[in-house]
Amino acid sequence: MEHLFFNSTDLACKTPAGGVPAGQPFTLRLNVPVSYGFVQPHLVLTKDREQPVEYRMDFLEHAGQEDHFAITLTLDKPGLYFYYFDLHAWGRKVYRGMMEEGYPSLDKEGPQWQLTVYHPDFVTPGPLKGGTFYQIFPDRFYEGDPNKPWPFPERVYRPKKDREPYFWPTEQGGLLNNDYFGGDLKGIMEKLPYLAKMNISIIYLNPIFEAHSNHRYNTADYLKVDPLLGTVEDFEALCKKAKKYSIRIILDGVFSHTGSDSVYFNREGRYGAGGSWRDPSSPYRKWFDFSHRYPCGYRSWWGFETLPEVNETDPSYQEFICGENGVIDTWMKRGAGGFRLDVADELPDDFIEKIRSAVKKHGSDKLLLGEIWEDATNKEAYSRRRTYLLGKGLDGVMNYPFRTAALDFVKGAPMEQVADQILSICDHYPAPALHSMMNFLSTHDTERAMTAIGDEPAAGRDRYWQSGRRIRGQAYEDAIRMVRLAYALIFTLPGIPSIYYGDEIAMQGYRDPFNRGYFNWESTEERLRPMLANLAKLRRECDAFSTGRFELVQAQGDLLQFRRVGKTETAHIAINRGPHLQIINAFDGSAEVNPYGFTILVEENQKDRPGYFKIR
Repeated sequence: MEHLFFNSTDLACKTPAGGVPAGQPFTLRLNVPVSYGFVQPHLVLTKDREQPVEYRMDFLEHAGQEDHFAITLTLDKPGLYFYYFDLHAWGRKVYRGMMEEGYPSLDKEGPQWQLTVYHPDFVTPGPLKGGTFYQIFPDRFYEGDPNKPWPFPERVYRPKKDREPYFWPTEQGGLLNNDYFGGDLKGIMEKLPYLAKMNISIIYLNPIFEAHSNHRYNTADYLKVDPLLGTVEDFEALCKKAKKYSIRIILDGVFSHTGSDSVYFNREGRYGAGGSWRDPSSPYRKWFDFSHRYPCGYRSWWGFETLPEVNETDPSYQEFICGENGVIDTWMKRGAGGFRLDVADELPDDFIEKIRSAVKKHGSDKLLLGEIWEDATNKEAYSRRRTYLLGKGLDGVMNYPFRTAALDFVKGAPMEQVADQILSICDHYPAPALHSMMNFLSTHDTERAMTAIGDEPAAGRDRYWQSGRRIRGQAYEDAIRMVRLAYALIFTLPGIPSIYYGDEIAMQGYRDPFNRGYFNWESTEERLRPMLANLAKLRRECDAFSTGRFELVQAQGDLLQFRRVGKTETAHIAINRGPHLQIINAFDGSAEVNPYGFTILVEENQKDRPGYFKIR
């Protein structure tokens, strides 16, 4: 994102950094070489989908061979704004990244810089920002009650925990997902000391509501715990015990669709004569769109007939989810610390805002995350610009762009490209949201970190090719080394890092279902877990990592070096992906960064001597 005239991520060019609260002044500064002869530069600013407005910039000073110009504005309306600079000489314009023989592009449209203006009262949960997520796929973590009753005959129990999940296709072409390894809420509760030792502060659970698949994204009853996981009382006990370890439980809310095999739809007839499929007078009937124009006779999520899509604008459905004693209210009363919204970009913005109100009714420290795979500030869905990250909707989102940057980093992508991916998100996101992002390398929807880094890309190959693949020998050692570096990056970037269960013991696997194996509690791999625990501890103790500003120092060759500047402390991070020792300048001295290693230095602000923290 470097530019000859302007760099939106440099405080010398733009203050404050990142998004700007509505009603707060911000300043843009332009540095123009005197020899180019440009005069009277203008800022051209456009509110999203509105007409551009020109502002003449003020001359500040001659500084060496440059003329410096600046403008300070205050924008009162939240939203997205885009801008470029018109230098008013020979028709030259400065767009982001658009250069032509050392000059701005001539008479060409180019990509503009983005300015996100958010609601001034946007506040996200402070206590969570120095924490660490741990994501659990409930059926595959730990079986605390091996003698529980088996409630549904079609479910297949897998007593041998080291076996691969079923992956064969069903007759309808879908993925077989009726095998269960028995993980349950009591098992998670039993392993809380293990998670506390890793300095985990937030557990994010994939769906726990009653549903008839092992992933449980086809909800059958929003108000019940799936009986294989336990009971409502088990969930309440888990939340109470987790609180004693200063751990919060975040639930997965799947509100864009239900299961066809559910109380609400009941196509399969499991739930008697009711349900919208069987009873036109059902109170749930208007939640769904029945029409012959759909192949299965009703609107379904991405065409999967077992996932009838819900009309999220229906008042009775919104009340069921967001109202008093509704789904959100009920689970928050039972002890949940917040929700992660599945496919949040498919939910209407006003519905998300109501969900936020229902969550925050239980305290401003409760968290609302969304599943967004792209830059969430400029995402368009269904021909509309989404507003869920402007302060009235989500606290934060799953940060897929940072995952991409971390994987690109360890795979040898140009360092400037990696830095640009990171800086772009830091530049676009409101600070309250930036520090509430869920940063990760693996989830239930992606390849595990070891596989993504150390094995071949699946590249469209079928599940038979993916089945049973494991990297071994030197490839395994190389992958361990790079996973360490990738997690070091994830833990030190803005946002809240997340460990997908089993990543700390280097579990492998391509996407669903291979990334959802049962946790190997017999593993002897101990090279990742202590490092992750130490990084989580550092985050908890150093305010630079909770809300500290991101400042890039250098990104070249094999070295990525940056600072996090907090209110009381500054952390200096250097990560070396190459085979040679690197010497860096940090604070008032120098430090080594080992080959395939990283160094973290911490200094109290306004102090003469730095503290020192190092992991290699």
